[in-house]
Amino acid sequence: MINCEDIPGHADFCSLLSLSEIDLDLRYASPDNFVQRAVYGGLDCAWLRREAADALLEAARWLARQRPGYRLRVLDALRPQRVQEVLWAELQGTPLQPYLADPQRGSIHSFGMALDITLLDGQGREVDMGSGFDEMSLISHPDHEAEHLALGLLSAAQLIERGWLRAAMRQAGFQGIPSEWWHFEFGDREAVRRDLPRVL
Repeated sequence: MINCEDIPGHADFCSLLSLSEIDLDLRYASPDNFVQRAVYGGLDCAWLRREAADALLEAARWLARQRPGYRLRVLDALRPQRVQEVLWAELQGTPLQPYLADPQRGSIHSFGMALDITLLDGQGREVDMGSGFDEMSLISHPDHEAEHLALGLLSAAQLIERGWLRAAMRQAGFQGIPSEWWHFEFGDREAVRRDLPRVL
């Protein structure tokens, strides 16, 4: 276990502020999120473990080569255990609870090995992904995209943008999940939980 306050200067972590190729808009540091208030409580959460940060940089550079002018925007990265507990408490007992990892088990965010991310176009605007960040509904599920396209709930253009995001992240070694187009993890999640320290 590592306290979030001890992360700056820790050899295993990299500040996202040091990566000029990416854009940073940490939503839980402001009221612009599903709980409509800042939940970081003054903690500096602009960090990833170094191996995940290196892969993120690789993804950003790949995207810049393939689609000049487009950039990655990080919406959430390190999410300390205490922040995960706040979010869990907000959703406890609601149908939305499955969208969050149980703090007892540990979110991959709490190890600095997951991030939530989207794309910016050449004008610096977030691209239209068909649903917003943290929109906890089936429209956000990558595993329902073909069905939603057939029903006219998502457009081909929106799915192409999701595809570009996935392509950039996957070629750098990240894996997505079936329920959130914005969430990506680096490394095997069971190994992460077993072998790496959790940030409190």
